[in-house]
Amino acid sequence: MNSAAVPILMYHAVATAPNDATRVLSVAPEAFAEQMALIGDLGMTPVTTAELAARWRSGRPLPARPVLITFDDGYEGVHRHALPVLAKHGFPATLFVSTGWLRGSHDTGGGLDTMLDWPQTRELAGSGVEIGGHSHTHPQLDQLDDVALEAELTRSTEILTGELGTRPVSFAYPYGYSSRRVRQAVRSAGYGQALAVGNGLARRRQGPYTLQRVTVRRTTGVEEFERLLRGRAITRTFARDRALTKGYALVRRTRQVRRKAIRSRV
Repeated sequence: MNSAAVPILMYHAVATAPNDATRVLSVAPEAFAEQMALIGDLGMTPVTTAELAARWRSGRPLPARPVLITFDDGYEGVHRHALPVLAKHGFPATLFVSTGWLRGSHDTGGGLDTMLDWPQTRELAGSGVEIGGHSHTHPQLDQLDDVALEAELTRSTEILTGELGTRPVSFAYPYGYSSRRVRQAVRSAGYGQALAVGNGLARRRQGPYTLQRVTVRRTTGVEEFERLLRGRAITRTFARDRALTKGYALVRRTRQVRRKAIRSRV
């Protein structure tokens, strides 16, 4: 059913020994393998971000028990640890990369841990992993002015198109933050859909540029993971996250108002 709620899983690093910067939002390779096996055992059907959005846009029915497996930033462990597991199960996934964080000629040095290089990224793309945009330097996009926002999106899109030979069609907001202005800029940059965080199930009525995801982290046990897949107790699971998000949203709006006031006086 096209009205069905769909779990979109948000991963970051898959690592045996993550550093302090990525530890909380990392998962151990053994945990990732167990989680993917559970998806198979439950008879769920992984799809890419582009496929889900295309089916919702066209009205075509979704496959049985759809689920999305997504990774943010572009950590090397996605190639080393996650890809063999995905290949074993025949699961597609979506990887959102910050182009300035990947190792190679475009590297700005901002990566938080060992990042993918471009040959690894191309291998992922050739193995059923959709590669999407995640900006160039991973800033808080809603805090940028229009010129800087456009530059982040344009640079990232151009690099991905040049390195992979195809233009990315899906985007994920760094830190999960967006605004109406950011969403319009992402759409104008040529992206057909974009993912936030929200820690809720994705639904068609959310619109293609505000689809919610659920966070998988190092403390996510197999029982909690199964509840996420079944859409159970999600509000309770992420109650603290939502409270923090609401508080920080107020801080961010205050900062924006202050900056606009300063610019109007200049």
